[in-house]
Amino acid sequence: MKSEVAIFGAGCFWGVELAYSKIEGVTATSVGYMGGEIKNPTYENVCTNTTGHAEVVKIEFDSSVVNYKELVTMFWKLHNPTTLNRQGTDIGTQYRSVIFYQDKEQKKIAMESRDEIQKYIPEGKKIVTEIISSVEYYLAEDYHQKYLENDQ
Repeated sequence: MKSEVAIFGAGCFWGVELAYSKIEGVTATSVGYMGGEIKNPTYENVCTNTTGHAEVVKIEFDSSVVNYKELVTMFWKLHNPTTLNRQGTDIGTQYRSVIFYQDKEQKKIAMESRDEIQKYIPEGKKIVTEIISSVEYYLAEDYHQKYLENDQ
């Protein structure tokens, strides 16, 4: 087994986590916050839209079963990457579209994938997804973990 990590922000983290947790080769998922200015943010902090954090899903996967490119491809399908700081009725920078890459190879794959997907976006719309280096990940509160899975 070759264990790797992928981290994506695609709006509210609950549905994104559920979708990734069902993929063969994904060994663990968690939801949290990344990309902001304060240490150890809480959900209440992040919801003020002033901390700079995004709601993200951390995906641990066996790359001998599912590769990073497949996970990135799914990322584009799970949300609208052309809406800035919003997904559906959720509005704020915490809901932005963002890929936090772990290394140069992930960055390359993410950027190539974005450029390929852009070809299929209607004219006049542009992908606004940030592709940036991973920073400190803060695990969200327990009640957010596996929220939709536990709510069913």
